[in-house]
Amino acid sequence: MSRKRRSVMSEELKYELAKDLGFYDTVQNEGWGGIRAKDAGNMVKRAIELAEKAAARNPD
Repeated sequence: MSRKRRSVMSEELKYELAKDLGFYDTVQNEGWGGIRAKDAGNMVKRAIELAEKAAARNPD
């Protein structure tokens, strides 16, 4: 039984983060499976930081 995962981050955001963090070339050449676990973790950490900054600017 296969389970399809739904990404929380948009593809655009993922590529932007990969560029900012310096592993965009790896993604282009090998796909997302080619990045290191450390890079994936840094990508998530950066996405959280951006979300927290956005939430601080726009409190509801």
